[in-house]
Amino acid sequence: MPQSPSEKALIPFVSVENMMRLVHHVGIETMLVELTDVIEEDFRRWESFDKTPRIASHSREGVIELMPTSDGVLYGFKYVNGHPSNKVEGLQTVTAFGLLAKVSTGYPVLLTEMTLLTALRTAATSAMAARHLAPKGAKVMAMIGNGAQAEFQALAMKVVLGIEEVRLYDIDRRATEKTVRNLEGSGLRVTACTSAQSAIEGAAIITTCTADKQFATILTDNMVGAGVHINAIGGDCPGKTELHRDILLRADTFVEYPPQTRIEGEIQQMAPDYPVTELWRVVRGEAEGRRDAGQITLFDSVGFATEDFSALRYVREKLKGTDFYQEIDIIADPDDPRDLFGMLQRAR
Repeated sequence: MPQSPSEKALIPFVSVENMMRLVHHVGIETMLVELTDVIEEDFRRWESFDKTPRIASHSREGVIELMPTSDGVLYGFKYVNGHPSNKVEGLQTVTAFGLLAKVSTGYPVLLTEMTLLTALRTAATSAMAARHLAPKGAKVMAMIGNGAQAEFQALAMKVVLGIEEVRLYDIDRRATEKTVRNLEGSGLRVTACTSAQSAIEGAAIITTCTADKQFATILTDNMVGAGVHINAIGGDCPGKTELHRDILLRADTFVEYPPQTRIEGEIQQMAPDYPVTELWRVVRGEAEGRRDAGQITLFDSVGFATEDFSALRYVREKLKGTDFYQEIDIIADPDDPRDLFGMLQRAR
């Protein structure tokens, strides 16, 4: 007689449908605020984590990556891809899923979609960085690149920093029109612009989030005035950047994990000794962030595994007492751990 799955073999799984239910149950703005705080909390205990650059498999079409980390109690990883040409076929350029496991046993405790969750955690990370680096009282942001993450970025800056206006530009007018529609009723003033130059006029925060897998110049040096915060989140692999290198010569640059950012971020354009400040040190008060009104700050964000870990543990906590998951039988767990073959035979 087949053995029924043990309790340890049943792992909570959050499907896309259930993730959407969870987000609406919590409220997207509330979730962005809470995720921002959870990510910052984990940045404050930076030394607790195993850290390594993500493991990337590159192809002509894109990249597939694994992003692992552990705090010694829980282990987490995210599978994520980046395929810019997918949009031509009506596919997402980025998809992801993630897992949490107990370090003590290696048994998984959560499996979840992370395409939506990555957009949420990326926006929350941007807001967390801007909370420490952006000009105080910033009310206007520019969003260059109006793809899948644009609305999340705008809402996070609104609820965490108090941004009131977002100025949009994308080379694809339809992407901007989509973003304008989606932000209706958000409480933000939304302006569709015809160029990157016009989008950044009056903006204290400039976010770049474009998808092409190539060295690109979304912002040139002459476009960037004093006193702004640049949130560069589009560069996430070797050979892909968004900013002219001269901007980096004028900016104070803040990064997540230098060994990864020097390979994948805007600073891949610079010499190996180009100075950067690790963001966790600013969060902890060990390094200076924004020091004066004329300073240009740059968050060269490529996304790091601790941010996904934060998002995974947040979701695990939020699932308690809800039905926004299903249990799946993912671990073979025989009554006698030495008798895996016997469990197989009894299943006939």
